[in-house]
Amino acid sequence: MAAPDLSKQSIQTLPLENGDRLSRNEFERRYSAMPHIKKAELVAGIVYMASPLRIDRHGYPHTIIMTWLGTYQIATPGLIAGDNATVRLDHDNELQPDGLLMIITDGQASISTDGYVEGAPELIVEVAASSASIDLHNKLEIYRHNRVQEYLVWRVYEKEFDWFRLQNEAYKQMPADEAGIVQSEVFPGLWLAKEALLSGNFAKVLEVLQQGLATSVHQDFVGQLQLTQTQ
Repeated sequence: MAAPDLSKQSIQTLPLENGDRLSRNEFERRYSAMPHIKKAELVAGIVYMASPLRIDRHGYPHTIIMTWLGTYQIATPGLIAGDNATVRLDHDNELQPDGLLMIITDGQASISTDGYVEGAPELIVEVAASSASIDLHNKLEIYRHNRVQEYLVWRVYEKEFDWFRLQNEAYKQMPADEAGIVQSEVFPGLWLAKEALLSGNFAKVLEVLQQGLATSVHQDFVGQLQLTQTQ
């Protein structure tokens, strides 16, 4: 029986595998060589690859939350939203969050010459199965360490929605107001009717978002973004 080929060429074509410990450069090289893989992440130097996703527990909630986030972005020139976009956070972490929102000019993150997000977007969204998910443990700590300002996690199984704000180097849960609305501190007018979302009243979710977009603080924010882009 012939010995396995351990030439440089065969090493270069090694596939990604769950649990691989890789540098970010090696992770990117292998991921790029496997276009059939739609989602893989490097979390604290370890490769995580998504299992097949159910439409009821991920696909549909993902569509709803991205519709909400995309609606805000369209109404707020100077921002860019991303759906499953790769984010290069640091040497050991290259994640692919379900959603993100970032300021284009003078924000925390930037777009690299090869089209990837580099640095920490101001806001990241993940659709998680439950509180046992990596999204509320490893990823939360990585996002906190890299200073993602707001982190949203929709725990679909548990019918919960966590909205964290970075304060004094720690994530603090942002409570809903008396009307049941959670309001972003980084993105004025980005309002979420929490109970409407969790009960499936998505028309109400968009209605409340439109109320936030109609506020003077949102219009002021748009003006600030436009001023920054012209300087």
